[in-house]
Amino acid sequence: MKPCSILIVEDHPFQLVYLQNLFSELGDFYLECAQDGVQALACLQRRDFDLVLTDLLMPGMDGVQFIQKLATLRSRPALAIMSASSRRMLMAASLVARNLEVNVIGLISKPVRASALSELLDQLMRLRDSTPPAPLTDIDRQSLLDALDNAELQAWFQPKKALANGRIVAAEALVRWIHPEHGVLLPGVFLSALGAFNLEERLLWLMLEQGMKAQSQWAQQGYDIPVSINLPTHLLNSDDLPDRIHAFVLNYNGVPGKIYFELMECSTPQHISNFYAGACRLRIKGFGLSQDDFGKGYSSYINLVSTPFTELKIDRALIRGCNDNEELAQALTSIVGLGRQLGLTVVAEGVETAQELALLRKIDCTQVQGFLISQAVSSDLFQQLLTHDGPASAY
Repeated sequence: MKPCSILIVEDHPFQLVYLQNLFSELGDFYLECAQDGVQALACLQRRDFDLVLTDLLMPGMDGVQFIQKLATLRSRPALAIMSASSRRMLMAASLVARNLEVNVIGLISKPVRASALSELLDQLMRLRDSTPPAPLTDIDRQSLLDALDNAELQAWFQPKKALANGRIVAAEALVRWIHPEHGVLLPGVFLSALGAFNLEERLLWLMLEQGMKAQSQWAQQGYDIPVSINLPTHLLNSDDLPDRIHAFVLNYNGVPGKIYFELMECSTPQHISNFYAGACRLRIKGFGLSQDDFGKGYSSYINLVSTPFTELKIDRALIRGCNDNEELAQALTSIVGLGRQLGLTVVAEGVETAQELALLRKIDCTQVQGFLISQAVSSDLFQQLLTHDGPASAY
């Protein structure tokens, strides 16, 4: 494998030499340097890079403007941002990039330490080693209908572990397309097409059916596992959706109290009253309700305290690097405390490091999920995770 190619954007000559020396000590890399955003864009026009490491405070085109220009390029490298400014400034700049679909893999405070660059390079190597699914350019409505009818779309399950005892206590159902030509496809490849062809409700019934089937199989082995299902909130425009969901679950001998609906912000109802009405009626019928991706998008404290949620899921953007970021740690402590005071199960999403896990345990978060615990797996493999986890708990 050829060496990683890295572009450093830094206007201070001493800092530039310092960074070059740090990288040379850490491995064999192809390095180019640019003193400002204009030079960096010229470099990016000449060749592709695996990573761009940019300062924020630069004369002329500042780092934020450079990030905005970077997002317009055909080929977008991974991005790391460094600055002597506050962590909040770094976080704000990262939100600019992420909302422009630039992959931010590091936020580094100056002065830059060798350990910070080492962690960044570990992230870059993991990114390089991962092979993204082949993009599908020919998804049409019929291919999606065939996938639904032929059980190619499947519910896979990501475990949630309790921090109190380290045991698997719940699962989130996540869709995977077992494509006959492309193999296992993640939802980012096809979920938008499902929405464009108004097939999200079809997917909801499929995920519910497969989720309850998996619950039944696990129960036969003595494991009582609640399952969370993602519910796009615009589906609550249908007044009778809670009634149809309840009838569907009972028809499959499911237990409403063991099914949670994670209300997603990828879409919104025609009127906010539909959201509140649907949420209330689902709770009336005994289903659990989760505020998904709290801390991202339109999630707010007023929604949290005004909606009959039973679970609060903290978005991974607030989890990533929380152990090294005092402001993030303080925000997480506040959110976890509020969730517990409201009587909610508090779940941290996207936990990837032991250091993040240690902080979440320290601040008394209830449950965690993420790659550190396990990625989403088939129902059979989830059964193996349960078996590995220890003896089945009694009902």
